[in-house]
Amino acid sequence: MDQENSASSSDGVDEEFWDLANSSSDEDLMNLQIEALQEKGRRRRRGSIPDRIYKDRQRLQGHETLFKDYFAENPVHEEVVFRRRFRMHRALFLLILATVEAHDSYFVQKRDSAGRLGLSSLQKVTAAMRMLAYGIGADAVDDYLRIGESTAIEAMKRFVQAVISVFGAEYLRKPTSDDISRLLLIGESRGFPGMLGSIDCMHWKWKNCPVAWKGSHNDINVLEHSPLFADLREGRAPPVTYKINDHEYTMGYYLADGIYPSWATFVKTIPCPQGEKAKNFAKAQEGCRKDVERAFGVLQARFAIVRGPARCWDRETLQKIMKACVIMHNMIIEDERVERIAHDDLETLARQYAEPDIEIDDVLVSRNHTIEFEEFISNHLRIRDRGTHTMLQADLVEHLWQHHLANINN
Repeated sequence: MDQENSASSSDGVDEEFWDLANSSSDEDLMNLQIEALQEKGRRRRRGSIPDRIYKDRQRLQGHETLFKDYFAENPVHEEVVFRRRFRMHRALFLLILATVEAHDSYFVQKRDSAGRLGLSSLQKVTAAMRMLAYGIGADAVDDYLRIGESTAIEAMKRFVQAVISVFGAEYLRKPTSDDISRLLLIGESRGFPGMLGSIDCMHWKWKNCPVAWKGSHNDINVLEHSPLFADLREGRAPPVTYKINDHEYTMGYYLADGIYPSWATFVKTIPCPQGEKAKNFAKAQEGCRKDVERAFGVLQARFAIVRGPARCWDRETLQKIMKACVIMHNMIIEDERVERIAHDDLETLARQYAEPDIEIDDVLVSRNHTIEFEEFISNHLRIRDRGTHTMLQADLVEHLWQHHLANINN
């Protein structure tokens, strides 16, 4: 029955068209065709995307509210509230905003085909920051920022990519000569000469991880894929020379927990220390090693998205999110350090950690690639030398015990 009605309706339209064609001018026919095409488009589409209904989110109202709350000359919320909700000071946020907007035109406010103003850069970047800082879903920022779910996801992805592209070279770089000198000074002042820092892994659960990949990564697997010792194997690592108990060492080391292998570049604690010397060493090593765990804790507290299960579907996006969070974490640390010290003076920075009589030569970092395969194998074996690991640990036990006795006598 429906097919008969449709056929008769179609026949009626065709008859009307041919009647008009025989009796109307070319201009009337053109107008008729335009109207038919417009009607066909209205039936097929109800928005910018097929089958999507347009929502008037009052985007300008959302921008004005956001601006008055945080960015006006006399904002509703003071600096302390801004720092808590955006995880950084207002000046640093505006610097990132301006740089990202200049890097990617996606964040520039534009007009749509109807002439209406779109979302502002403040709305897009704030949506991305809220998702990173609070770990909330993209749909949760719609009520306040007037931004749709798909747009919020797109803004977050573009934001983390822009942060990596613009700031990654500075805040996600390898240590410079000044960095190495400062790290060695810190290690020396804490009783660990030659120490470059601590090493550990932070696990980030992937909610949508394929079943075949689950449980495939732990600290050891991550270490095997890490480029941490690539420069050392290839002969491009900064030379680090120091003496402990008249034994000379030529490689810096990291404090690690018991799961890591017994390499010459790791100093692990003593699981069940026996005697005062061993207990003193275990206490000092575990106390210093807490630094890296605290750093991970601060990172997760600052950017909750890396604390809870990740909702993204691809590894590339997860990698970019983690890198962007680390970069902004380092930027925040540098920004807030300026409030305490003149950080451009390395000696001023070093005095926070080292005593005035501690001296260390500047470390010259070489980036020239080695061409000898034998040297590469030799460096690889030196890194994994178990004998050096055992001797270094024993020397540090004695070294820390002598410091302990000297402090008691003083």
